[in-house]
Amino acid sequence: MDLDAWTAVLAVARAEQLTGTLAMRLDGLVLPHRVSAVLEDAKATALEGRRQALWEAEMARRALSGVIEPLILLKGTAFAAAGLDAGQGRSVGDLDILVPRAKLAEVEAALLAHGWVWVKPDPYDDAYYRQWMHELPPLIHPDRDRMIDVHHTILPLTARRTPKADQLIANAVPLGSGFAVLESSEMVVHAAIHLFGDGDLSGGLRNLWDIDRLLREFGEEDGHFWTKLGSFAAEHGAVDVVARAVRLSHALFGTPVPAEWAGMKPMDRMFLRRLLARDGWGQETRPATRLAFYIRSHLRRMPPAMLARHLWVKWRKSAGGKGRPQQARI
Repeated sequence: MDLDAWTAVLAVARAEQLTGTLAMRLDGLVLPHRVSAVLEDAKATALEGRRQALWEAEMARRALSGVIEPLILLKGTAFAAAGLDAGQGRSVGDLDILVPRAKLAEVEAALLAHGWVWVKPDPYDDAYYRQWMHELPPLIHPDRDRMIDVHHTILPLTARRTPKADQLIANAVPLGSGFAVLESSEMVVHAAIHLFGDGDLSGGLRNLWDIDRLLREFGEEDGHFWTKLGSFAAEHGAVDVVARAVRLSHALFGTPVPAEWAGMKPMDRMFLRRLLARDGWGQETRPATRLAFYIRSHLRRMPPAMLARHLWVKWRKSAGGKGRPQQARI
């Protein structure tokens, strides 16, 4: 590729938070000097991000010792802690953990006692999270500037799907050192739900790359993986999103999948269009497609009447409050 093509690749990779992953994939190859310099910086940044993510997980484990053992890690931190291919070069943002809903009050108290503070002090937001969301209101540790999302399930309680959180917790695989991760097939189910279940596919390429890596690694290690994946997808009410994740991963990344899992469906083209909605400068394109998926994401999170009320309250608070506190019931 010439430098213009490399500029486009790096711009899109940066926009999709895939620069560290790209650096790890191309490590050791002969590249143009300017490209190599960018990727070396990205690799160093990714390794430091991994170190910080694992240290934050350790801080949470210590804070929750005696309350939650082992501590179940989700998403990027789980990939890194388990040494999975999906964690190679991956950018990791918040620390995501999964705890039994019955333990939420104890977990919340322990984290607050160890220095975490609320990110959303607004009464309406706090009430909304506690009544309808799949997690506590987000917390941040001001000394380390790292956020933690405490999940008690993996989708909002208002969503159409109802994954079995108790089963996810019961099937979690201990890693040692006080940590655990989701069982392999259920890790893929969670990744597919996270990507397609309720989101607008913003940053979707990184999440689909996670799925490609997981499918390859688990499929090679376990001869029964694909059977288990189909079974767990059905148990969690996620057959359609898991199947779509597999099809799109196969289409975009050449993921090796059984024949019965391959083959594009008509609606898959729209999802591909959304996932690839960037130009050679990394800027978002296809505004109508992005708007359609944004609306879709909200409609999948809650019923239309509830959504209208929620958006109305949020609009009043942002546009009409002028600093005055607003009281609202959900």
